[in-house]
Amino acid sequence: MARPARILSLPGIALAWLLALPLALPLAFAPVSKADAANLSATESGSRVKIRFATFNASLSGASDGELRERLGSRRDDQLRRVAGIIQAVRPDVLLINEFDWDPDGKAHEDFIHNYLIRGQHGHSGIRYRYHFLAPVNTGIASGRDLDRDGQIGGPGDAWGFGRFPGQYGMLVLSRYPIVSREARTFRELRWRDMPGALLPAQTDGTPWYSDDTLALFPLSSKSHWDLPIWTRAGRIHLIAAHPTPPVFDGEEKRNSRRNFDEIRLLADHVSGDTERSAYIVDDAGVQGGLPADALFVVAGDFNADPVDGDSHPGAIAQLLNHPRIQAQPVPGSDGGAESAHRMGGSNLAHRGDPRHDTAVFSDPPGNLRVDYVLPSNGMRVVDSGVYWPLSSEADAELLDASDHRLVWIDVELPVQTPSARRSLRDSVQR
Repeated sequence: MARPARILSLPGIALAWLLALPLALPLAFAPVSKADAANLSATESGSRVKIRFATFNASLSGASDGELRERLGSRRDDQLRRVAGIIQAVRPDVLLINEFDWDPDGKAHEDFIHNYLIRGQHGHSGIRYRYHFLAPVNTGIASGRDLDRDGQIGGPGDAWGFGRFPGQYGMLVLSRYPIVSREARTFRELRWRDMPGALLPAQTDGTPWYSDDTLALFPLSSKSHWDLPIWTRAGRIHLIAAHPTPPVFDGEEKRNSRRNFDEIRLLADHVSGDTERSAYIVDDAGVQGGLPADALFVVAGDFNADPVDGDSHPGAIAQLLNHPRIQAQPVPGSDGGAESAHRMGGSNLAHRGDPRHDTAVFSDPPGNLRVDYVLPSNGMRVVDSGVYWPLSSEADAELLDASDHRLVWIDVELPVQTPSARRSLRDSVQR
């Protein structure tokens, strides 16, 4: 189990929820099937290994606490079956799911795996994930302050991350490779004001939007930021996962678009390999600094920022797409995205971005956008990529109703490590 996080003293949180620990455990009762084992062997044959990383905002967030857990107890929920069918169609080896409500009891993800993923959906074969990681997030945690300045205290707009209950819009990682859980890092507690040059919002008269006593508690991450080392035959690959706040519900102060920019900046600083640039970063266990300069990584998530369209702060996603340690090419795409933009029209007709690279369907405006990313570090060969967006004439098009986002994936290929190096790495994995 991952190291217990230092508890952040935030008002309005139930003690039981605060004491919840991050989980990164193997599902001992879900052995790898013969089909999955054969697939892993095929992708790890010879001197190189191919691994598929993916991100999917599955929109599996309930309107109230416990709603998703209740739905997962059934095997007949239509949205859950479609979400599982999409995952089964793409078959990622390492998958980040955004908007999967945090369950402190740890049962929700088990029900998702056993009631949906391992059972074939919509003509696709079941898939098993032996390893997972989940941890608390900031959404829905009451601040006790009028953060949105609407004259009232309480409600989702006054939570440290927009949400109706603690853990709404949470994150879940599923992996067919072991997670080095003792070295997993979470950054839920890092204060926004601790980032040098943070884009803290101000009122129209220039005074700060948030008071000093509020900023003393205000976390940068609206959900959380995770650094999860994944053990493969090619060595450690860090999955850097996040879901920055959407740049909406803003006034002239642009508090959400500014926070979105800085949440993405945290990712860029963390993977920079520059000790001075990442010196302000302290994880929830008190460990300082970012990734070492020689680390392999994949940055993934719904970042709520399009390169050229939409309402994100200028240059927000460029912090990653132009990062010297990140491969931004090739750009995952689909024919379905182009078809959708043409069919919907409206704002899409004025967009500057290529609709083949869109990953989400939003109301008009802003229309379809590219907001979901899987970005590998230098040192890995990208052999394939895509956005799961079937054409309307294809059989799986019915699955797309599951979410307003599309699953994005990349295949990376790396040389297999020597047996002695793998043994050394295996010893560090907490089973």
